[in-house]
Amino acid sequence: MTMALTAIAPTASFKDNLGLLPPIDGIARIDLVGSSGAVVATIPNEAGKQGSLKVYNYLKLCFGKLDAAAAAHALEVFAEHTPDAKARPGAHPNIDRLLEIVGGAQALEIVAVAQ
Repeated sequence: MTMALTAIAPTASFKDNLGLLPPIDGIARIDLVGSSGAVVATIPNEAGKQGSLKVYNYLKLCFGKLDAAAAAHALEVFAEHTPDAKARPGAHPNIDRLLEIVGGAQALEIVAVAQ
């Protein structure tokens, strides 16, 4: 599959990385869909979730799906939050999911739902 968007070179700062990603205007939420077609997780466009929404939307545009390669790249994009997530499982569920996929969990389809 050809990438629709060129991957960024992540910096050490999540805030700086967010500035490199496409806008999320018009996206109500991201649904993550398993191989059975069931939605396994949702990231709403609301305060406290918009950074994750922006990263997952970028992964859809860049990689097309959430597989091990996309998840590994996203862990770099999350920058300083990745080691914190590793140290405190459950504190960052959207990063925990990436760690699971890098560790061999099933790839997921990323569906952006318009507002």
